[in-house]
Amino acid sequence: MKRFEVIVALCIFAASSVAQAPQSTFRGGPSHLGIYGSRPPKQLSLKWTFATNGAIVSSPAVASGGVYIGSADGGLYAVDAATGKLRWRFDAYGDVNSSPAVDGNTVYAVSLDGNLYAIDTATGKQRWAFATQGEHRFTAAGVLGARPSAEIMPDPWDFYLSSPTVAAGVVYFGSGDGHIYAVDARTGVLRWSYKTGNVVHSSPAVSGGILYAGSWDTYFYALNAATGELEWKFKTGEDPATHLMTGIPGSAAVANGAVYFGCRDANFYALDAATGALKWKVPNDGSWVIASPAVADGVVYYTTSDSHRFQAIDASSGKILYWLPTNIYSFSSPAIASSRGYFGTFDGQLHVVDLEKHAYAGAFATPGFAANGPRYLGPDGGLKADGVWTGDTLDDMIVNIRTKVFSMGSILSSPAVQDGVVYFGSVDGKLYAIGD
Repeated sequence: MKRFEVIVALCIFAASSVAQAPQSTFRGGPSHLGIYGSRPPKQLSLKWTFATNGAIVSSPAVASGGVYIGSADGGLYAVDAATGKLRWRFDAYGDVNSSPAVDGNTVYAVSLDGNLYAIDTATGKQRWAFATQGEHRFTAAGVLGARPSAEIMPDPWDFYLSSPTVAAGVVYFGSGDGHIYAVDARTGVLRWSYKTGNVVHSSPAVSGGILYAGSWDTYFYALNAATGELEWKFKTGEDPATHLMTGIPGSAAVANGAVYFGCRDANFYALDAATGALKWKVPNDGSWVIASPAVADGVVYYTTSDSHRFQAIDASSGKILYWLPTNIYSFSSPAIASSRGYFGTFDGQLHVVDLEKHAYAGAFATPGFAANGPRYLGPDGGLKADGVWTGDTLDDMIVNIRTKVFSMGSILSSPAVQDGVVYFGSVDGKLYAIGD
């Protein structure tokens, strides 16, 4: 594309973004900062729960008095934010393990059936559907060292689908078919697509006319949001033997001229948003960083899996300011409301952090924590390795995760905060509302 045409496209993109309707999306907005303009709840009282018929790893979107969330039962749900009563359910014909995005009177979500759906927020009726080439988890031979080592198998920890981001009248999302898509938000017509080398379950962040997303091919991409042309890409680590320490399933946050994201190669990265040059990286003691970061007041917050941390990093230098132990894995992305941070862990607890005091300020536990925590957690709050991780086949891994760890009501959903209430989902199939 000629330079003049690119400039015109970007000007149209910027002008239309000014008129963009209020929205609710994964991580609070297209830049994925994880900041919510709500006061934090004064207490962690259960207001209501809403039960679906499948595990929830989707994160809620809250808009116009409704809470929108997906479930592994194939449903996209709209629930009344005040009462927890069902408004409507849309059948997406596949697990909705993406987080919905609300823009105006339309909610968008990606399903395991390979479609991006646009649904009327008032009626739950389908406006349109856009079909990709199909969804699937990251697959490779002998994933995570599982036997038989020559078998092509899916990664049992690849839980999420890419969550759509809406900006300037365009819906952006990634797919298991390896593409990043840009679709017209009103009509569902393809604007452009970009082919990466593997599954894209990262949720695109959009800022300054640039889209940012990672792929399981080990590259992090910056694309022109108006045209889909590659601006730059950045190579992360790889693990060709077991594929344990490889891939970027999590999403990025963009702030202050930098893009921040975690990786399964055990590093957390800060790149120059314009050039892709490395600003700094923080090793995480051999631990995956699946959660998307939150960025507020010059500090980056994120959780880790095997190193069991809630970590605060200086956004400009990468210096570790402090960290708090979680005792167990966390894939849940922190939500920031005023001076409080909220995130979930695999033991079924939602934690509250006082960001000013650098200390925990409370927790809320799903019923599974009390019912099955004593069976699978040790005195330190961590998993009993000998009681949870048995066998060495893929089937063993899936059984261990689904029937043991998940029995504690694991919270893989990322919280959303609105009007003094924290909303989140659990693999116990319930949407929770806690607060005043």
